[in-house]
Amino acid sequence: MTEIQTTNSSRALREAETHNLATHPGEDLDDFVSFRVKNQLFGIPVLMVQDILTPDRIASIPLAPPEVRGSINLRGRIVTVIDVRVRLGLPAAKETSAEAMGVTVEQDHELYTLLVDSIGDVVSLSNELYERNPATLDPVWREFSVGVYRLEGELMVVLDVNRLLNIRARL
Repeated sequence: MTEIQTTNSSRALREAETHNLATHPGEDLDDFVSFRVKNQLFGIPVLMVQDILTPDRIASIPLAPPEVRGSINLRGRIVTVIDVRVRLGLPAAKETSAEAMGVTVEQDHELYTLLVDSIGDVVSLSNELYERNPATLDPVWREFSVGVYRLEGELMVVLDVNRLLNIRARL
């Protein structure tokens, strides 16, 4: 039994190293919950995340801005669902797919669920991989991004949740 666990741990360590993910405690690491929106990798700080869920029934909210998909009941609390696709200037998904997931965060004592296409992993990334927003990043995305991490073969855009949820500023 111990031998299997060691093998799995070694395999996970090798896989993390091939993806340029830092896995050693004590280094300058930042932890992120990663997710995808229209095949682009995004991340938000793990300490901001309250819950990961599959939204069941989203009740529409009349006269709400387009990025507000509706609300859900999460253990007795009403939670506003924000469509991250729309917020980032992308077309909304026609239907909420079976793979769509929600990342629940808290801002000003209110819960919000960020509706995303799929959830990735919690990743610990070295500060050495961090870069400021590239000039080629979409201007709408740049408004909500605090920077990027260069990973093997792709960028992970780090979103500023407070700016992403500041919907009133655009109204």
